[in-house]
Amino acid sequence: METPHILVVEDDPVIRDLVEQFLAANGCRVSSAAHARAMDAILAEASIDLIVLDLMLPGEGGLAICRRLRSNERHMPILMLTALGEDVDRIIGLETGADDYMVKPFNPRELLARVRAILRRWEEPAASSQPARDIFNGGRIQFDRWTVDLLRRQLYDDEGVRVSLTSGEFDLLVTFCRHAGRVLPREQLLEMTRGRVSGGAYDRSVDIMVSRLRRKLQSDTDDGGLINTVRNVGYMFSAEVREKQ
Repeated sequence: METPHILVVEDDPVIRDLVEQFLAANGCRVSSAAHARAMDAILAEASIDLIVLDLMLPGEGGLAICRRLRSNERHMPILMLTALGEDVDRIIGLETGADDYMVKPFNPRELLARVRAILRRWEEPAASSQPARDIFNGGRIQFDRWTVDLLRRQLYDDEGVRVSLTSGEFDLLVTFCRHAGRVLPREQLLEMTRGRVSGGAYDRSVDIMVSRLRRKLQSDTDDGGLINTVRNVGYMFSAEVREKQ
């Protein structure tokens, strides 16, 4: 991606201008909107690589916007901003499909770093800290009744129906597949899937994404038990992973 096009949706003109100017000064093409209607107008006309979305907007709020974009299968990544610092607000934001979350006030350099990290994860298949097995150099892998298209970053069930995943969920799933049968601590999962180790409450983001993955892997005959919790340690992916023939 040569020049990423970022859409900043923020009703505070001071913050909106600050973010827009800083991202533009650091190699991004930036559009901005103060509310959902203006955002929709831009999305209808332009190809957007990432949305920086404020939680508290007039009219349709950030959570509702995020749900709507995901339900409409708009797959550009979303970085959510909010002035609220409570865990519940961050968790709800991630549950609705946001790829990352920042609390105001924030350092613009950290925002830029997170934008770049999200774009890298969105562009490229998830990387492991260990050399990939041969099957991950191909186009598709399979486990249980699921097929993962590594090049298109998509997940399909056994009937060929695509399951919508955020970039974070996809990277987490591929990381589990790469290390199937191994217990992975939360800190290691964060490092593998986000390129950094978060501290404090942000460590729970792995638990949130695992919960979302489990729900998406559920069916009438499968309770999502492919991802096993190892108490006080992390998680283990129990499925056999193989190359899709």
